[in-house]
Amino acid sequence: MEHIFGLEKINSEEATILELQDAMYKGEVTSRDLVMYYMYRIATFDQSGPMINSIMEMNPDAIFIAEALDQERKLVGARSPLHGIPVLLKGNIETKDKMHTSAGAIALENHISAKDAFLVQKLRKAGAIILGKANMTEWANGMSTSMWAGYSSTGGQTKNPYGDYFPGGSSTGSAASVAANFTTVAVGTETSASILSPSVQNAVVGIKPTVGLISRSGIIPWTYSQDTAGPMARTVTDAAILLGVLTGKDESDPATWKNECSNVDYTAFLDKDGLSKATIGIFRNIPPEKYRDIGEYDEKLFNDAVAILKDYGANVIEEIEIPSFNRAWEYNKMNIEFKHSVEHYLQSLPAHLPIHTLHELIEWNEQNTEKALKYGQDALKYRSQLENPLKSQKYILESITDLYYSQNMGIDHALEKYGLDTILFPSYVGADICAKAGYPSIAVPAGFQDNGRAFGITFAGTAFSEPTLIRIAFAFEQKTKHRRMPDLKN
Repeated sequence: MEHIFGLEKINSEEATILELQDAMYKGEVTSRDLVMYYMYRIATFDQSGPMINSIMEMNPDAIFIAEALDQERKLVGARSPLHGIPVLLKGNIETKDKMHTSAGAIALENHISAKDAFLVQKLRKAGAIILGKANMTEWANGMSTSMWAGYSSTGGQTKNPYGDYFPGGSSTGSAASVAANFTTVAVGTETSASILSPSVQNAVVGIKPTVGLISRSGIIPWTYSQDTAGPMARTVTDAAILLGVLTGKDESDPATWKNECSNVDYTAFLDKDGLSKATIGIFRNIPPEKYRDIGEYDEKLFNDAVAILKDYGANVIEEIEIPSFNRAWEYNKMNIEFKHSVEHYLQSLPAHLPIHTLHELIEWNEQNTEKALKYGQDALKYRSQLENPLKSQKYILESITDLYYSQNMGIDHALEKYGLDTILFPSYVGADICAKAGYPSIAVPAGFQDNGRAFGITFAGTAFSEPTLIRIAFAFEQKTKHRRMPDLKN
């Protein structure tokens, strides 16, 4: 079908942002063509055929927006590398348009935001097209302890496009849509592993940035201390381009006030020889229970990745220690922040919506059990019972001890002790400690297991070390080229 949309001159299934920009500059393809091509693939493979079910809702104005941006390109040129590029947003990111922001909850299926999230304002200013909202694990996995990753009451179950494998969560739709080429890039959000996990499972690149690099304003929250949005893409280059647009200081989000990385061009750090300048610590001391799904770790593929690092000049330090990695973390802080942040969000919603507190949400769900409670709501019920959450002694103590053990006795300790640029984790097992520290990680494809299941690795670092992580991840990607499209036609 590529010829119908004018995409026969490019590798449309794996076309990068820069390739698309070059084709649009030459007049070989338009943004309108691109939007229509993705819509065709979504109709063919997401909403029928293999039914990946990664899209929660389409933007009905996407073609009109594309046409306007095509005209602007002709008259005055492109605004940025994202000019005319379709982007999907996770379903908990607010947009002031005809789409809804529900976090996958039936109770919020009619919620239309009064304003764009700060990051959405940045995307629109750069000329990106908001193509639609991606499916997600309902309430970002805050609903039920038995809910399957990638399921929401409004969107149903997102599948892994590579087969009957764990799809990862909670930014499942964002990852699957990028993997299956339903969009150029997508935005996910993470509290702990919600970008990294689906990126690994779906063979895409995911950047979980330093908390505060990207504004949290206009995103349905989970925690105050760990939440962040981040880019998801098929290549490190595309993820770096998207990251540069998303970052910025937001007066309404105190986490961004320390951010001095606005308007950084992260593509400046794409260095094919980046491994030869890197000291990388390999973390292997991981008990089996740290893997969230049986079969997601492949020792051979991990060893192959380490061998690549060595072959291309990295100074690899094996068997590093992170003193606090296997610490028995408490989760009172996260539960308390969920209770307060979600309640605060619900209280700000328009009066015509049926819920404005967690108790009202729980009662509404119970009144609509057939639609809303396929997996129950035990997690919501538990958190709703927490009283005076920000006054809790447990909250206060965990807020400081989490930072101490994840930073001083965790990531920073290892980086300083061994003189590292980054720590390499298999899969996304370093997600929890990095999330508690508020530190960045980048997941990149690292091959496929014998059964066809995707495997990935994660590079992690200290606060605002995204340039270093991008440099190393890009060099690894260029040396290996593990990424491949899923076969959706079989």
